[in-house]
Amino acid sequence: MATYIALLRKIPESDYGVDFPDFPGCITAGLTLDEAYRMAEAALIGHTEVMAEHGDPIPQPSSLDTVMADPDNRDAIPFLVRVSQPKGRVIRLNISLDEHLIAEIDAKAAMLGKTRSGFLADAARAAIQL
Repeated sequence: MATYIALLRKIPESDYGVDFPDFPGCITAGLTLDEAYRMAEAALIGHTEVMAEHGDPIPQPSSLDTVMADPDNRDAIPFLVRVSQPKGRVIRLNISLDEHLIAEIDAKAAMLGKTRSGFLADAARAAIQL
């Protein structure tokens, strides 16, 4: 697992925005702080999964000193988000599951702010204790 710095910013009269200096374009938001934290994890997982699917290299985490030295980040509140690094290239699978199970998986994944693939990967890691 790698730990990346996320930056929380309160958007005036709006949501809490989150961005990742190591992943330009990876942004999310939440109505509450709790939702912003949950959405940050989901956004980073989804972003790194797409990068892996396209064969893009996953960057090493920047240091807090480096991130906060950028004047654009000085008003942001940093926090850490952990994400599993793909150990190999991502492979698309075709699996068969009961439609009701798929609906339950999708509902739980949405509740957690995850993709179906991310949810199933997390469940598999937990089952084999990675």
